[in-house]
Amino acid sequence: MKNIISFLLIAASVFSCKAQITVESEETSERKISLTNPKLVVAIVVDQMRYDYLTRFESKYGNGGFKRMMQEGFNCKNNHFNYVPTYTGPGHASVFTGTTPNNHGIIANDWFDRTLGRTVNCVEDRTVEPLGTNSNDGRKSPKRMVSTTFTDENRLFTQMRGKTIGISIKHRGAILPAGHTANAAYWFDYENKGSGNWISSTYYMKDLPKWVKDFNSSNITESYFKIWDTYYDINTYTESGSDNNDFERVFKGKETPTFPYDLNKLKGSNGNFKIIAESPYGDNLTTDFTIAAIDGENLGKDDITDVLTVSYSSPDKVGHDFGVNSKEIEDVYIRLDKDLKRLFDTLDDKVGKGEYTVFLTADHGVANIPRYLESLNIPSGYFTSKELKTKLNAFVLEEFKTTGLIRNVSNNQIFLNRKKIKELGLDLTFVQQKLVNEIISYKDIYKVYSATSMSNNSFHNGIEHLLQNGYNQKRSGDILTVPYPGYIYYRKTGTTHGSGFSYDTHVPLLFFGKGIKHGETLQKTVIPDIAPTISALLGISYPSGSTGRPLGFVLD
Repeated sequence: MKNIISFLLIAASVFSCKAQITVESEETSERKISLTNPKLVVAIVVDQMRYDYLTRFESKYGNGGFKRMMQEGFNCKNNHFNYVPTYTGPGHASVFTGTTPNNHGIIANDWFDRTLGRTVNCVEDRTVEPLGTNSNDGRKSPKRMVSTTFTDENRLFTQMRGKTIGISIKHRGAILPAGHTANAAYWFDYENKGSGNWISSTYYMKDLPKWVKDFNSSNITESYFKIWDTYYDINTYTESGSDNNDFERVFKGKETPTFPYDLNKLKGSNGNFKIIAESPYGDNLTTDFTIAAIDGENLGKDDITDVLTVSYSSPDKVGHDFGVNSKEIEDVYIRLDKDLKRLFDTLDDKVGKGEYTVFLTADHGVANIPRYLESLNIPSGYFTSKELKTKLNAFVLEEFKTTGLIRNVSNNQIFLNRKKIKELGLDLTFVQQKLVNEIISYKDIYKVYSATSMSNNSFHNGIEHLLQNGYNQKRSGDILTVPYPGYIYYRKTGTTHGSGFSYDTHVPLLFFGKGIKHGETLQKTVIPDIAPTISALLGISYPSGSTGRPLGFVLD
């Protein structure tokens, strides 16, 4: 009996030791897993960056910004948006949700809401209060985005211990990337002669933290009311066209669109703080605030991964005003390259070299100014929503002997008065097709599709596929129009974006840092691939609506 008891005690002791070893092994394994993840993921979106800005201005870049990402990281050279429209709101949402507007619901920056009977902004939220301003520009949140982001999934995975902070001059560039669960999103109050503060909303917090208040009370922002001249001798800017031409916007108070620009002198006639956003100093200011956030929010200070999203908005502002071929846009990218170096040097110092992961992409590209293209005999031109609406109203009166069937024309889409169509006993599909047949006859229109065709067909390639990926059944219009390549809905100076053509879809995608291989590929990648790639790197769930695929060849 004693022998049996002794045997049992020895067996229990051995089992206990094995169990302890197993538990310790599991704990050690968990510690190893946590140590393999980066301390901080930095997600950079450059607003309105065509892919060829990487190659065209490469000789002007230093070694610490764009070139560092390419030399140390992975360059996806054939990266595209796979939907229409290519706007800022949908772009940021698609990068971080890993899907397209038909799923995440952000179909434009602003769109006509059939239920409300008015246009809504993609981050509008009248239920929250502004912080740092009295302006309605602070009444913003991500509530209209219906999918989670990889930033949300990281918060869920880490039991809300991993922080997420979103930063951008534009509210939508800060809010949509940061997702629904962010600790904070901060944007610049510059619209309608705003305060010049970095602001947020009560969606995130009850009051701005001390570090943000300290930044706002400093003289950093006002210090950028200064001369904007080219960083290098303007005569060396051989990658861009003439400085003085008829294609570019002229600031109020100047006679020509030429360097230098005295922002302090021009601010009174050009929106005060808005003119900082419309110069490269908006990027400088964004970097200043981002570096302050790294310290103020203690980002990347432990082994639980934090996420910092930064959207540089000023390239879009300058691009709209001066165009692809301008000296101004070349100077913006030369200076942005130096801002990236400043940010990466800070991350090396504050988080640790090799302890963070970065990706950089854009929310869309941009078209060359049509008048410039016309001067070179390249097909291009202009079309206006007002012109289209006038033609359609005349057609409706003649065809249906009534008025008021066209409710809204915006974002290359036409919204019909469905209530009136029903009252008149007309079939919606019939009316849609009649309008499609009419609009396709207009000389500047390339293609037209009805909502019914988007809903009832499956397109796998071409512009039709891009339209379908951008078509949201609840929010999009009844008719989708596509102007010819080079044709835009815009003013006659400056340019815009929004199409499914390569100048709007082809954008950079660079990865570098912890967990990233060194290399490059010409294999086609698409914007929704980014979020699942970062999710795979972190070992977290993909965003709820994700349709992209992880780019395994990027990960080490």
